[in-house]
Amino acid sequence: MASANIHPTAIIGPKVELGKDVSVGPYSILKGKVIVGDDTSIESHAVIGSDHGFVSLGKNNKIFSSAMVGGPPQDLKFKGEETRLEIGDANQIREFVTINVGTVTGTGTTRIGSNNLLMAYVHVAHDCNIGSNIAIANTTNFAGHVTVEDNVRIGGVCSFNQFITVGKYAFIAGDAAVNKDVMPFTMAQGKYAVSRALNSIGLERAGYSKEEVDNLYLAVRMVLKGSRTIEEALADIAEKCKPSENIQYLIDFIRKSERGIAR
Repeated sequence: MASANIHPTAIIGPKVELGKDVSVGPYSILKGKVIVGDDTSIESHAVIGSDHGFVSLGKNNKIFSSAMVGGPPQDLKFKGEETRLEIGDANQIREFVTINVGTVTGTGTTRIGSNNLLMAYVHVAHDCNIGSNIAIANTTNFAGHVTVEDNVRIGGVCSFNQFITVGKYAFIAGDAAVNKDVMPFTMAQGKYAVSRALNSIGLERAGYSKEEVDNLYLAVRMVLKGSRTIEEALADIAEKCKPSENIQYLIDFIRKSERGIAR
């Protein structure tokens, strides 16, 4: 075991591997197959890992009090198979967050990227794929198999159906219930949530040029305004919008959607 600051009341299982300068607070439990990266801080009463599965935490993560990271999935089909949770670097996982390992009927792995903030009471279910640079506000719940792409912002008390995808740079307003795919670059709100407009402020803050923001604004209007079918909207985007990597990304996202677009 590398140099670490372990409180005497913490319980560290024999299969746990700790990196350099890891700290584990009072009454926390690390059990099963767990790897904790360098400079990670685990506060009091947290539980990392379980008797089934493998949990990997990258470097410089901060796990706050009473978080449950890598517990078994809340799935009646789960029979104790060894599945995985993989978490990147520099995440903040706040109080009472719960993150489950994957299932053999899914991908087998729940993934969370880097530089994310999961506020208190967030739940990430089995086989979710949460990207990087994402902020998720309090008491938001993700059912199994949800994908959230990079640079998304999600308000509090939101709920996400199984198998949906939230595109990059989307903004989900608080108290939304999401049951279809949310297009990248858009703001979605409501029960059930639909995209309302382009996330212009978010894109400007991310450094997108005014020209590209205007280009995406036109493309999003093609999908959201009027009575066009999806195919008609995509044809209009191809005809009227300036070709760009972001326009193509939006088109590809819409075309590959299996749950349907929230509009």
